[in-house]
Amino acid sequence: MRALAALIPLTGLALVACAPMPVAEVPSEAPDQCRAGHYQSLVGRNRTDLPAPPVGEIWRVTCDVCAVTMDYNPRRLNVVHDQQSGIVEKVSCG
Repeated sequence: MRALAALIPLTGLALVACAPMPVAEVPSEAPDQCRAGHYQSLVGRNRTDLPAPPVGEIWRVTCDVCAVTMDYNPRRLNVVHDQQSGIVEKVSCG
């Protein structure tokens, strides 16, 4: 019985260790640091028609099913295009 009583606190500790880690939230009201609003005209265009990124700006052009890093950079412009058609679907910061 003592052995069982000694295991009960350890069970609770094991459950706490398996709890999900909090995920850093991306501010939803973040200022448009990457100028995504300025580049919304790219949506609907083919990725081959994209201009070169202006000097000093960070762009990530990727397909909708391609692997990308999960780091958040408010100054980076993400341009996401359809893998098959090459048509730009989304322009956002991050």
